[in-house]
Amino acid sequence: MSKETTTTKKRLIVSFHNLSPELQEELKRQYPLGYTDKMIRIEKGPGDFFYAVLLETADINYLVKVDVKIDDDPEEEEDKGYYDDDIKGAEEIADDEGDEDDDM
Repeated sequence: MSKETTTTKKRLIVSFHNLSPELQEELKRQYPLGYTDKMIRIEKGPGDFFYAVLLETADINYLVKVDVKIDDDPEEEEDKGYYDDDIKGAEEIADDEGDEDDDM
């Protein structure tokens, strides 16, 4: 009877910014079209999480933390008052355009 030896790869969690330039290049090789659709959300606790992608090398499986900008309030942009009441001259321009129609 022979014993089977199973070797498991080491697993590490590391930030993208802390990867060596060689590993950053390897990540680019493994995800040539980007990794946006390959990211996974890792829950750390109640309300605490990070996003990561997998990077496999011969010896180590990395879980690479990536920075993600999350749009928490998409309606905030819509609520901005682009044309506030403080704009001077807006009423005069509107009145002038209305006067042109009267001249015709």
